[in-house]
Amino acid sequence: MSQEPGTGLARPLSRRAILGGAVALAAPGIASAQGDWPSKPIRIVVPFAPGGTTDISARLLAAHLGARLGGTVVVENKAGATTTIGAAEVARAAPDGHTFLMAPPPFVIVQFAFPNLPYDPEKDFRPVAMVLRSPFILAVRADLPVRSVAELVALAKSRPGALTYGSPGPGSLPHVATELFRLRTGIDILHVPYRGGGPALLDLAGGRLDLYFSTPPETAPHVQSGRVRVLAVATPQPSPLAPGLPTIASTVPGLHVEYWSGLMAPAATPDAIVARVNRETQAVLAMPEVGERLAALGSAPAPGSVEDFARMLAAERVQFREAVAAAGIRVQ
Repeated sequence: MSQEPGTGLARPLSRRAILGGAVALAAPGIASAQGDWPSKPIRIVVPFAPGGTTDISARLLAAHLGARLGGTVVVENKAGATTTIGAAEVARAAPDGHTFLMAPPPFVIVQFAFPNLPYDPEKDFRPVAMVLRSPFILAVRADLPVRSVAELVALAKSRPGALTYGSPGPGSLPHVATELFRLRTGIDILHVPYRGGGPALLDLAGGRLDLYFSTPPETAPHVQSGRVRVLAVATPQPSPLAPGLPTIASTVPGLHVEYWSGLMAPAATPDAIVARVNRETQAVLAMPEVGERLAALGSAPAPGSVEDFARMLAAERVQFREAVAAAGIRVQ
């Protein structure tokens, strides 16, 4: 399992350092190649099957990036193994600016939950640009006798181990989000894993599950039918994508979970290419039609620098490491 740097212990040269040395030796060739970049279609690898938010947003970005970069940008779906199949392909790709990963939160989670990753998420990749954020909301079955997060916590503490929560499976964002909630509040609730979010939400709506973390579009049909009640949003501040909802953080300070996605590149991808892709991504995200399409997905553009994305990833690693360790999550 990968560890955070800064332990002070002597260790061999890292893979990134070795790659960096190779890049430095080849610098004239790289500088020359950048003038011809892109020299072939650029791939954005999505580690999920087609049709979800990550896939749709990647295709939206690709359509506009291609025009701005003067080339073709294609999306390839490499689903499976909690995003690790797609991520492994990008880690192995040539660092020439022609392959990127559309990384979602499990890209960070598996670093701590997957015992035998075929790549190092920190050493084999570099952040390029955030693309979107989607708020996470805490929903409960409509007949659960609670109307607020405080009441839910009180009920769970009065009935240890009796309440159930669902997830699309071990290591998924709803799983880790609920474990963070459990850890921060000290409640004892039972995890019920499903094969996907759809079946979990159906059981929530059917009264067979007590609570579930999800996104507003996923829960909307069940909320409208009156079978699911939403208590709060897990963003630091109230979200326009979940209007009228209080924040979980107002009751459970420091709890902040969002769905996000962003472009990652192989670690030795040249700085100039990373900077260019970030710059063009910012331009795409500023387009009104892109904002409107993302809003229809329950998401918002997430503009920012390479450094902004790196800081966000670092913060995610801190809280996901804590949740995975506390819950003993292992993904095989």
